[in-house]
Amino acid sequence: MHLPTQKFSNEISIDKDLFLDIANFIRQNQLVSGAIPSNEDLSHDPWDHIESIMGLNFLEDKNSSEKAFNWLKENQNDDGSWYAKYDDITPIEYHKPTHFAPYIAVAALHYYKIFKDKEKIKELWPTIQSSINFSLNLQNANGTIPWSIDKKGKIENDFLLTGSSSILKSIECGIALSKTLNFQENKNWLTAYNKLSSAIRNPKGLFDITIDRSRFSMDSYYPILSGCLTESEKEVYIEKIFKEFYVEGLGVKCVREEPWITVAETCEFIIALTMSDNISTAKKILIEVLNISDKKNIPFMGWQFEENFFWPNEKPTWTSAALIIAADSIYDFSDGSDIFTRNQL
Repeated sequence: MHLPTQKFSNEISIDKDLFLDIANFIRQNQLVSGAIPSNEDLSHDPWDHIESIMGLNFLEDKNSSEKAFNWLKENQNDDGSWYAKYDDITPIEYHKPTHFAPYIAVAALHYYKIFKDKEKIKELWPTIQSSINFSLNLQNANGTIPWSIDKKGKIENDFLLTGSSSILKSIECGIALSKTLNFQENKNWLTAYNKLSSAIRNPKGLFDITIDRSRFSMDSYYPILSGCLTESEKEVYIEKIFKEFYVEGLGVKCVREEPWITVAETCEFIIALTMSDNISTAKKILIEVLNISDKKNIPFMGWQFEENFFWPNEKPTWTSAALIIAADSIYDFSDGSDIFTRNQL
């Protein structure tokens, strides 16, 4: 097994400036339209775009954050969704993932925590409201939500545990925003939240029906990120990650059988550990994953530990944002640090 150059160790003090520099990398990649490309070809998907907004919030660059929110506002479909992939403002993949749309509520609450700008949230509220309703209008009686609508408008009837966990966190933040704006609490949203929460806590036979996705590490920590699990339920997933996906000294594999550590998956697991009060372990793994980066400490997508190289040789903006959010969840660098570690309801 090969390790990347060890620039960081437990003896090195972690400070906010390191992550401000990484956030500045996100800003440097933002287009005039407000879009934040995440792929080598300068394309992006809306979920990644929204994740990157939280990096801009952390940077306290209000103008860049608002440009990115305005991109969402201006490019939202009439049904509240966004398409799966864009080249700047041009859609290039036309299905509509249900976990993409509501995620704006998480970034918007994060924005509010940092900037305290209620007027911007009011301006964005119709966009947020319709994005959440897009997904909840598809909810089944058992609480599950189909993962996508295809380009022909047909509902794709499989149900992702990962996507559903993201939707649940988004509903939580949407309800919190409605309270912040002194709107009457949306009882339909709370009912939907409770139904989806029950499904996530009792997932057997409800998710990943057509494809077994258990080989992906995401299925073993996203339920924690949803915010609905008990401590004992969290521990079951954490033990599974350490048994099947974690590589000592490096981080978390994306796929169980592949010798490939991915920074984003590792950072999301770090957040899950922080949510479970495993702070010392979270700090240890953060130090490890910081080494999967270039000379300016900008994270690569991942590290191939058998072939001994960064792979792919890309530095997605949303990966940088995930690293920032993970570090902030541990060290409380910003007023938005508890966006995942505390239930916002």
